[in-house]
Amino acid sequence: MMMNGKKRLFFRLRTLLLLFGLMVILLLSDSLARQKSKAQGANQQQTETLRDGQHDFDFNFGTWKTYLKRLVRPLTGSTTWVEYEGTSVVRKVLGGRANLVELEVEGPSGRIDGLLLRLYNPQSRQWSLNYSTASGGTLFEPMYGEFKDGRGEFFGLESLNGRAILVRFVILPITADSCRFEQSFSDDGGKTWELNWIATDVRVNDE
Repeated sequence: MMMNGKKRLFFRLRTLLLLFGLMVILLLSDSLARQKSKAQGANQQQTETLRDGQHDFDFNFGTWKTYLKRLVRPLTGSTTWVEYEGTSVVRKVLGGRANLVELEVEGPSGRIDGLLLRLYNPQSRQWSLNYSTASGGTLFEPMYGEFKDGRGEFFGLESLNGRAILVRFVILPITADSCRFEQSFSDDGGKTWELNWIATDVRVNDE
């Protein structure tokens, strides 16, 4: 009888241990499932956050009347500005993954013929701005950036009077028929910025 009692106690203890082990496994499985679900949710949210910016510049296609102001000697303390007036023509190329801007403006201080190639990178989901002038004949260092909440912001490096500086270019669509472009320089690592280029474009309606 005593042996049967010990056997029953042994089987009960073994059953309790098995049940306890099963509960631990179930709790761990549930915890892992919750963590996996959270991770998948975070990845899905991140994927949804990444937007396709291929059509960011669609608003800019067409012909525009351009009013341009330029600071003559940036980062020197000068406050002398010169003004120009002319046109900007924006065309879609590469099926919309790029566009080309031709700028022709002139004023009392001379004439500017500029060419801007904007290229979209589908991997980084960012644009590069590549600018050149007829007088320079070479491309400036590109600027990189994207649109957020209707505002385009792009950054790059440039050399001014032998010094490396930061460049910031901002695009602000104002209305369906007007937009504003601003360029600023910084020689203190981006702590302060000096505005040196302001262009306002007004759409020329096709007749």
